[in-house]
Amino acid sequence: MGKAQRAHPPFFLPNPQSLAKSIMSLLEKTLQKIYPQDTLFRERAKERLDQLALPHWALGDLMDLAVDLAGMTRSMTPAVTRKAVVVMAGDHGVVAEGVSKFPSEVTPQMVYNFVNGGAGINALARQAGAEVIVVDMGVAADLRELAAAGKIINKKIGMGTDNIAVGPAMSRTMAQMAVEAGIDIANDLAGRIDVFGTGDMGIGNTTPSTAIAVVLTGKTVVELTGRGTGLDDAQLSHKAEVIIKALAVNMPDAKNGLDVLAKVGGFEIGGLAGLILGAAANQKPVLVDGFISTAAALIAYTIEPFVRDYIICAHRSMEQGHVFMHEKLGRKPLLDLNMRLGEGTGAALAMNLVEAARAVLTEVATFAEAAVAGADK
Repeated sequence: MGKAQRAHPPFFLPNPQSLAKSIMSLLEKTLQKIYPQDTLFRERAKERLDQLALPHWALGDLMDLAVDLAGMTRSMTPAVTRKAVVVMAGDHGVVAEGVSKFPSEVTPQMVYNFVNGGAGINALARQAGAEVIVVDMGVAADLRELAAAGKIINKKIGMGTDNIAVGPAMSRTMAQMAVEAGIDIANDLAGRIDVFGTGDMGIGNTTPSTAIAVVLTGKTVVELTGRGTGLDDAQLSHKAEVIIKALAVNMPDAKNGLDVLAKVGGFEIGGLAGLILGAAANQKPVLVDGFISTAAALIAYTIEPFVRDYIICAHRSMEQGHVFMHEKLGRKPLLDLNMRLGEGTGAALAMNLVEAARAVLTEVATFAEAAVAGADK
């Protein structure tokens, strides 16, 4: 290029606004790394499983899961032994509408219970050989002491969301911050964790999760609204009315995951969506727990549909809308045990099945290896 053609002298620097536009966000960089499962490894896994010394596909869904693990990890010996359930906590302004039987004070109290090892998720994670990693995404309490002691991760976006019955839960910027906080955690853990599990804690969070599900599944509020922590009929009806009001006030865009999150979501839901996106970008399986975690998965799926290739739905909860959320994701849950606790308990239980699927793929002999006669044609 001649001097006459040079637009600016060599020392020219673009203005800050132009520079900001040229720098990709963490979310954008992450989305560029998410690809479908590897077809070659899926085919290789299926070919081996077809030849195992047992009636064809006699281990059913475990064998389907084994194929998925090979495709996700690009390996015939998927690494699944290093496991962590990431429990994200946040409070919700909509609790002011009387949608929960418990007060918001329970959220930080439960965070301390997680840290002390006394919660349901602690017991089931220990049984599964998994770590429990607790993240403050937006608890309405000062938890800096726990973070300073290294007992939780501090990613606090705010002191709880705003009340979705009267306006948006958070700003669009905060929504992206929440998602990117989850991505950060996935990236930080990816070097030492093989399998992620999602967990949640946040009083009132079935209400925003239901609102998300209504927007992203197209089902009605009545079809999707469940009893949460144990609402009676009158309380359930009131909760549905609050969700209808929140959707009318905020009018979230079903085609835009960040818009849905910002208008009717939660900080911990955004963090979990980011964790799922980050796991997919690192080609790690992610076990999605119950109703709230699946709402986060729907947000992640709306942002990047290929993320579905790394999602394993751990279980179907008692929340009546959960089945429609699984249908939207196109994923069949591994377990159905009438659970409704959250915290990542279903994800921890299903980690045992992930290890079992890996064992089927890698340890069961083929007919040829075992010198066993195959079935008659």
